[in-house]
Amino acid sequence: MDEKLLESYWNLLNLGDDYLRCGRKRRHPSLRDAGFTGLKASPALRSVPARDTDPALLLKEIAQEVSSCTACRLHEGRHHAVPGEGVVHPMVLIIGEGPGAQEDASGRPFVGPAGQYLDKWMKAIGLSRSEHLFIGNVIKCRPPGNRDPLPDEAAACRPFLDRQIDILRPKAILTVGRIAMQLLLDTTDGIGRRHGKRFEYRGIPLVPTYHPSGVLRNPEYRAPVWKDLKALRSLLEELG
Repeated sequence: MDEKLLESYWNLLNLGDDYLRCGRKRRHPSLRDAGFTGLKASPALRSVPARDTDPALLLKEIAQEVSSCTACRLHEGRHHAVPGEGVVHPMVLIIGEGPGAQEDASGRPFVGPAGQYLDKWMKAIGLSRSEHLFIGNVIKCRPPGNRDPLPDEAAACRPFLDRQIDILRPKAILTVGRIAMQLLLDTTDGIGRRHGKRFEYRGIPLVPTYHPSGVLRNPEYRAPVWKDLKALRSLLEELG
């Protein structure tokens, strides 16, 4: 194959991969720099190293992109973006709405009172951050005054979350709060109508429940949350 044609093909493949993975063009080594040394036959393409598929490194790459993202207005007021954190192959991916003040200050998800309460929820069903969970939000930067994210802000962040889900492939997803549930299930229903029921997102079972901060303000939600958590535990047991 002609060397110029092969180089063009290589660049096209990289460009398509870039826009599927992060929505923008990135720098790549030339075909020769990537390790291709022969032009005699198409099997020589096997000498080009495969793109890195280590999930931990892919998640780190996404986190770096989130931290430098300027796709919407929210980057203007952030102290830190909050990409999310946890184990690489979690039993449960917990998805909230967006960072609060303490998360914005630290760059870590669910570190305030709501996060401490969430940890207690997980402990009650035998799960922990360090062994079983990945925790993040649909919005990676704090909206001013913790307001609801605007549609264009949610749209700007959604590819990051979807890529994380595709890498993590958790056994189940737990959404906490109305916004996360509405965005992932594409619904305008309130959390009261859908909490504790089973849905699916990107081929993964999903259970919505109330947000820990809402339960701290309204203790009457404790009983339904406990039912939701037991439903999640049952789902995990069914999935093995």
